[in-house]
Amino acid sequence: MTSGPLAGIRILEFSQIVAGPFAGVALSDFGADVVKVEPLEGESRRNSAAVVPNEGKYFQSLNRGKRSLTVDLSRPEGRALIHRLVPLFDVVLINYRAGVPARMGIDYPSLRALNPRLIYASITGFGETGPYATRAGSDIVAQAYSGLMAAEGKTDEHGAPAPIMSTTMIDRSSGLAAAMGICAALFHRERTGEGQELQVSLLQTALELQSDRVMREPVHDVVLRDPLLDELVAKRSAGATYDELVNIRKAQGPRFASHRLYYGGYHTARGALVLGALTRQNRDAIRAILDFHDPTDDPAFDAADPESRARIEGWRAEIQQRLLQRSAEEWVARFLEAGVPASVVQFAEEMADDPQVEATGMMATLEHEATGAQRVVGPLVRMSATPTAATRAAPRLGAHSRDILLEAGFTPREVDALAAASVIPADA
Repeated sequence: MTSGPLAGIRILEFSQIVAGPFAGVALSDFGADVVKVEPLEGESRRNSAAVVPNEGKYFQSLNRGKRSLTVDLSRPEGRALIHRLVPLFDVVLINYRAGVPARMGIDYPSLRALNPRLIYASITGFGETGPYATRAGSDIVAQAYSGLMAAEGKTDEHGAPAPIMSTTMIDRSSGLAAAMGICAALFHRERTGEGQELQVSLLQTALELQSDRVMREPVHDVVLRDPLLDELVAKRSAGATYDELVNIRKAQGPRFASHRLYYGGYHTARGALVLGALTRQNRDAIRAILDFHDPTDDPAFDAADPESRARIEGWRAEIQQRLLQRSAEEWVARFLEAGVPASVVQFAEEMADDPQVEATGMMATLEHEATGAQRVVGPLVRMSATPTAATRAAPRLGAHSRDILLEAGFTPREVDALAAASVIPADA
């Protein structure tokens, strides 16, 4: 790709699972040449729910647009190979646990000595310093540690903690943060010639996703936060179960429950819908369509009053009964005509053929060497002067190893020797 804003930028990606790979996808869509470094056996997620060996759909979605270089980094020859490549790259993107890069000789101080202009972006679970710097992290662990899981209050059938959603929101948000930071660092280097290290952590991202809850502010805290924490600490000390604890937190919900009548999901005669009314104007429009009236927007209405909770539940039941009279499609058409944010609840598996998705070109068509034609989610950002694009399907394991090394100045004889020694794939 030569038209993207990052055309000519080369990125060496040491990544696994989600956060690092997703950052690499975003950067490849901007035109960067992203080389994913994998062990000889490949990243373990290649085979997650794979129908074709090594080509799982999950892996492909997180690694399209890249080239694959497989190297045995446990060998001195493998580390020497990487050190020889680093001066030719602009960015190193890595999401290994803190401490691991240093043991492998691919930490920032080691690589900066080889390339002072290098931008080095590291994504870790808990940050690069502090007592938990080397602690293993993953999206679900970050949800639990940061309070995000408890804030959402989801439990499984046993009353045990459940992740807030099926997709890895913290991982993907961290990947976007890393991509944003890399672009900013490239801009800084363009002006000054100076490389630098970037640090992103799942914990920091998780805190930002709930910044209003994490934030400390004395007036709010003394009224809401402090009494809640006092009760949580007391109940936890008394042996309360997790579902009992999250129900304590949910008890604050009625303070905001009045507007939830018009901001949430309902059943209909066919399918389900969601209302997204955040303004009085939108709520009044829904009331008019449903011929339903409630006092929850009256300044005198106190949603936190215990007596109000039963009334709100009763109103919700009335709204539900009215919505059961028509299909989700019919109701949504009426709400949209009135300017109310609303949607039928759809399934992800339907979205590739959704008319709005198709009309706006949100999907891209690629050809995968093993699995054939595929339609993938395209770039998050569109640009008029420097178009972004999904340029290639996810790479076969080690498919570009020889090409990458030859581009870097390795001779064919050197590449053959590395392959013979099993430092790179034998068939490279």
